[in-house]
Amino acid sequence: MHGVLHSLAEIANSAGITDVVICPGSRSAPLVLAFVRHGAFKSHVFSDERSAAFIALGMAQRTARPVVLISTSGSAAYNFAPAIAEAFFQQIPLLILTADRPREWIDQLDGQTIRQTNIFSGHVKRAWELNADYTHADSAWFAQRTFSEAIYTAEDAAPGPVHINFPFREPLYPISGSPIPEVPHRFIKSQAPVMTPSPQEMDELRYRLKAFDRILVVAGQGVHNNPLRQAVVQFTEHHQAVLVGDVLSNFHTAVQTVRHADGFLGALDSDRQATLAPDLLITFGLSVISKNLKQFLRRHRPTEHWHLQPIGMAPDTFQSLTRIVRTDPVWFFTHASAQHTESKNTAYRAHWLALESGTATAVKRFFDATPSPSEFGAVHELLAHLPENSTLHLANSMPVRYANFIGLRHHQDVRVHANRGTSGIDGCTSTALGHALADQHTQVLLTGDVAFFYDSNAFWHDEPFPNLRIILLNNHGGGIFGLIDGPGNLPELPAYFITNQVRNARALCAEFGIRYERYSTPGQWSGFFAGDGPALMEIESTTEQNKIIFHSFKQYLTSAV
Repeated sequence: MHGVLHSLAEIANSAGITDVVICPGSRSAPLVLAFVRHGAFKSHVFSDERSAAFIALGMAQRTARPVVLISTSGSAAYNFAPAIAEAFFQQIPLLILTADRPREWIDQLDGQTIRQTNIFSGHVKRAWELNADYTHADSAWFAQRTFSEAIYTAEDAAPGPVHINFPFREPLYPISGSPIPEVPHRFIKSQAPVMTPSPQEMDELRYRLKAFDRILVVAGQGVHNNPLRQAVVQFTEHHQAVLVGDVLSNFHTAVQTVRHADGFLGALDSDRQATLAPDLLITFGLSVISKNLKQFLRRHRPTEHWHLQPIGMAPDTFQSLTRIVRTDPVWFFTHASAQHTESKNTAYRAHWLALESGTATAVKRFFDATPSPSEFGAVHELLAHLPENSTLHLANSMPVRYANFIGLRHHQDVRVHANRGTSGIDGCTSTALGHALADQHTQVLLTGDVAFFYDSNAFWHDEPFPNLRIILLNNHGGGIFGLIDGPGNLPELPAYFITNQVRNARALCAEFGIRYERYSTPGQWSGFFAGDGPALMEIESTTEQNKIIFHSFKQYLTSAV
């Protein structure tokens, strides 16, 4: 058994995998020893499986390479599920290896045993289960073939998590001093498919583009990608198209990106929205944050909607999809701009850009004229003071919404990430910490108190993370439920939605060796980012205060727009 597992570690090394996240356990000992004794991997040990899985997700998100994630049997494996679902919808490659009992011991009341076959069901790209017997040559061949297949499945044109379940018989530990037997192995490489439209299809797409004067391009969540940005900018200039990209699109450095659509679309009535309706909608990337943008496009549906996606199931978020273009977005936007077209009507684009400019000015004026401190105002200051070449991590609930309403500036060299695959709060801190372990640049986490305290086991380990800076918006409860439509006026709001809590983060920071500061003035930001070691700045407020300021902001935008 140990020789076969060592050969799997050799295959992972041949595939370029460098990081292994290990959750301690006994049944998983053969897997742990195979990777640790191999010597080519960075091994990271975390005791909380849920947090460990999100840390692995953060590492894989940063490196764009699969990270190996190992757990023992039973409920330990189940604790990986939230991060695996997030990785699936964000298309992040993870190689999940779970130890198990042999088949005959399932449902026999044996310890630490659950039904692990296909445990992650619809949230992995594929799942395999190996044999418990590794003595036959065919078993070794099957294990190695499966492992190669799992790696290239995890990292193909639409990356994602894959799962291999390993039933192990005892003894689990090798005899002390005995050498690991050499097992011949081979790594099966696979080339990702190159998806491009045929020349005939591309000619048809170019011909169709000539028919539309009102072209709207919506960039969904995606990583910073200079070739993509340049290709999209060239396309929008060529066709006088509008580019909308929220804070998670990482398109803020493209000068004519409409970044404040969430703000002004929410301020316009249906008739004024209709003047912005596109004839052709082109989308790419993952989800968008803005509910206002979704409602606008569902209400004012385009004549045609093209979604650019090489492989996999294409979403119909706006209920208007008419064509799936199976290609990489860079390829499409480059080739769709390659030929001269007739002059386009510039009025449509000018209308959108005028609203963008007016809204950006209104946002600045609102915060300049609002002297009273608030968490919303503090976020506005924070975004203006982010260090160059840093990464901003946005926790779910209000932090990601605040950042989207405010937006980043065109010149800011900042990358943005958030767990918007499932939009949960459960692993926001752990994911940011995974980035901090994989990237020496400054990692900035903007989070709320419920998300932060819920994921405090992100710090329960011995790994150093001096480059992590946390800004904690502590309004002592789930403040979002007092701000969004629906629960805000319910009598049950305080007890069952906000879930008030009275703690602050000082003691937790002391326990884990994190420098603690309390926010008081805008002048604190430079010192906060420049100091040594991990640090947290806590901004305390009340839900009622935040509600007043946030609603004032939306009213101000309505009057300004």
